[in-house]
Amino acid sequence: MTESEKKKIIEEGEPAQKAEEEKGEPTIDKKYHLLESGKAKEIIEKAMNLAREEIPKGAVATYIPELGKEDPHQLGICLYPLKGEKICLGDYDARFTMQSVSKVIMLIVALEVCGLKNVFRKVGMEPSGEAFDSLVELDVSNSKPYNPLINSGALAVCGLLLPEVSFQDMLRYTRNICSDPGIELNEAVFDSEMKTCSRNRSIAYLLESKGIITTDVEDTLRFYTKMCSMNVTAESLASLAKKLANDGVCNLDGKRYMSSRTARIAKTLMLTCGMYDGSGAFAIKVGIPTKSGVGGGLLSVSDKRAGIGVYGPALDAQGNSIAGCKLLREISNELRLNLFYDPEWDKEEGDDENVMKSIKESSVM
Repeated sequence: MTESEKKKIIEEGEPAQKAEEEKGEPTIDKKYHLLESGKAKEIIEKAMNLAREEIPKGAVATYIPELGKEDPHQLGICLYPLKGEKICLGDYDARFTMQSVSKVIMLIVALEVCGLKNVFRKVGMEPSGEAFDSLVELDVSNSKPYNPLINSGALAVCGLLLPEVSFQDMLRYTRNICSDPGIELNEAVFDSEMKTCSRNRSIAYLLESKGIITTDVEDTLRFYTKMCSMNVTAESLASLAKKLANDGVCNLDGKRYMSSRTARIAKTLMLTCGMYDGSGAFAIKVGIPTKSGVGGGLLSVSDKRAGIGVYGPALDAQGNSIAGCKLLREISNELRLNLFYDPEWDKEEGDDENVMKSIKESSVM
């Protein structure tokens, strides 16, 4: 692959293939259309009120001192349908740092620039079942990081990216894919993280000892921390999520920002690994591929339907936005956002009783 080919993913985006352009508007099954905008807004407003009740149960991240200054009561959402009006409520335009949400962007660029085989030689594809910054299982075995959406996996991905792209390249791509030219490096958060990143530094040197990181460890750590310290909004994340929901293509200008395969891999890993050791429960309760960050952001993809960005800096025990998770849970079924939603499968009155009766009748007594 030539240098120009490697870098094309971080430019303005490339035109979608002719066959895709000829399709015009994205193909969305009618059964997946969101509700009328006014009704959808009503549902989201009600859900936000319920979600705010969860905020006192959470707390902002304090292990990064600068994040500890955030107002925990902030809550915002941007829901960006592939067809229909964008809905923005609450603190949707407040700036916050991406933190681990940026791991999705690192993964996308690594898959495009370095290739699938090279990426998954360094990291696995499985949920870890451990905290996002855990190094226990990595240390006691010869395994590579479980997946690219935990800290060890993202650091391994950064080690791959570092010889190929600069942080400025990544910043440019992030602005493009998020449709937000206002994204900047938050220097205060970056400096705060670099002063308190002993655990990530330990992980990075452990990865070097295993031969997974072969670039300079300190350069890799700075690259990773800068990616985490980019300022975005819930609206920025919704724009990124909408492109993922539309197979990597912006439905407004027809530009492709990643291959179909990359989009599928990113969404699959978001569903299985995106909420750390809470991923399984979130998949069952909400059913929307989502990536969280300790800055309070949630990047959520309702495939073929909508992109969603949420901001709520009060976190639960897993490091996920406590109000944001509640908000997504409340709107998931009512707005038909669940990955497995099908109106033909809506529960009929009495279904639960019928199922129990059937189970009892078929049981061997």
